[in-house]
Amino acid sequence: MSEKIQELATIMDHMRPHIIFHIGPIPVTSTVVNTWIIMALLFLFFFWLSRNLRYFPRGVQHIPELLLEFFGNLLEEAMGKEGRRYLPLVATLFIFILSLNLAWLVPTMKPPTMDLSTTAAFGVTTIILVQLIGIRKKGLVGYIKHFFSPMPFLFPLNVVEELVKPVSLSLRLFGNIFGEKMVVTILLILVPFLLPTPVMLLGLLMGLIQAFVFTLLTITYIANFIHGH
Repeated sequence: MSEKIQELATIMDHMRPHIIFHIGPIPVTSTVVNTWIIMALLFLFFFWLSRNLRYFPRGVQHIPELLLEFFGNLLEEAMGKEGRRYLPLVATLFIFILSLNLAWLVPTMKPPTMDLSTTAAFGVTTIILVQLIGIRKKGLVGYIKHFFSPMPFLFPLNVVEELVKPVSLSLRLFGNIFGEKMVVTILLILVPFLLPTPVMLLGLLMGLIQAFVFTLLTITYIANFIHGH
């Protein structure tokens, strides 16, 4: 029992990323290394898949086909036919975030989305892309006018809303994945056999939901610039 108490006392040491090696003065953490591994696996998978594409899908090709059709329909419902032009961005976000979320199913691997720096990078990058899409769609003048709608006096609130979006995106993703991993880790320490299994299955669902929520919010933000408030 005392051993388990000691493990629980040091649980945060197991949760936080650790330095693997240095590139000059720059430390490379387990978060970065795990992200590289997942990126390499995704590249190899889609390279293999793209070499065997068929006009009529067969086997595993059905999965990406269904995924693209699902998000294509979501984009079309939100923005009309032109929404499908953002399918590469939306589908890539979902697949990448989902893969990072589910990395904790690999023994000893910590999901990169457990690291706030990863989710913050996703949040900031996504919102910057949304702003660029807004400028390209409306032009610089139209983009600025967007912040004065529906009423001019709402300009400060609209600016604050845009600044808060990356914070909201990153904290939501980080909090859910970190919390799920912590619960499973604690259960593995206390009851290392059957009890953590249902929680791990719930973690699969949670990882899927969080990737979808992040992607759906991105679609909403893009649609907001295209069609207004």
